[in-house]
Amino acid sequence: MKHASIIVRADWDEEAGVWVASSNDIEGLAIEADTLEALEPKVVAAITDLFELNGFTSSLPEIPIHIMAEQLVRIPNPTY
Repeated sequence: MKHASIIVRADWDEEAGVWVASSNDIEGLAIEADTLEALEPKVVAAITDLFELNGFTSSLPEIPIHIMAEQLVRIPNPTY
């Protein structure tokens, strides 16, 4: 882990119809879910598992996770 907090990027995959989460701070993180609400607990569980698998320890009582979501929405151009 590079930082005292973790930044997770959640992008909407329109073709698959799911949110996909990944992070430059946590190697190996790749999670998907139908909704952002369903994605959050999956991200927390996966990061916890990755910490345990890699023997990560921290002196912090908790580690903040920032889930940054981005979804592209298109509207029809009425003048087209």
